[in-house]
Amino acid sequence: MDVTTLDMESLIPHRGVMRLVDRVLADDGESTRVEAIVRDDGPFVSDGVLASWVGIELMAQAIAAWAGLRRLEKKEGVKLGFLLGSRRYECDPAGFAVGTRLEVVVKQEIVSSQGLAVFACTVHDGPKVVASANVNVFQPDDVEGYLKELLHA
Repeated sequence: MDVTTLDMESLIPHRGVMRLVDRVLADDGESTRVEAIVRDDGPFVSDGVLASWVGIELMAQAIAAWAGLRRLEKKEGVKLGFLLGSRRYECDPAGFAVGTRLEVVVKQEIVSSQGLAVFACTVHDGPKVVASANVNVFQPDDVEGYLKELLHA
């Protein structure tokens, strides 16, 4: 399967201006690399700059693409997942200018049968790593049941 030709909407649940990643560049089953071009119409862009803290969301959406690819392999549809948190997020510069082409690389480090996972993530501007973190995510088997349980707890 040529992952570079896949529509991002077939892989991740994010839509409209909330979808910050543009396309899959590569995938080997353990890691996925996506492209994100900073656009001036994004909800997190101010004065032509995407705030550096949004790098966590870029990482989360790259992880969603990784999960979407795994589901596509099983001939299953996109499923909602949850960003639980991150460890050791480091970013330099303080933001990304509109027009910047970023590459986000996520690599599965730990995964449990209950849907919890940890990914090592990096954001690249050209050859330079400009952000890095370990990101914790959760994707329950039954998303609707999980949400109902949370709302009625």
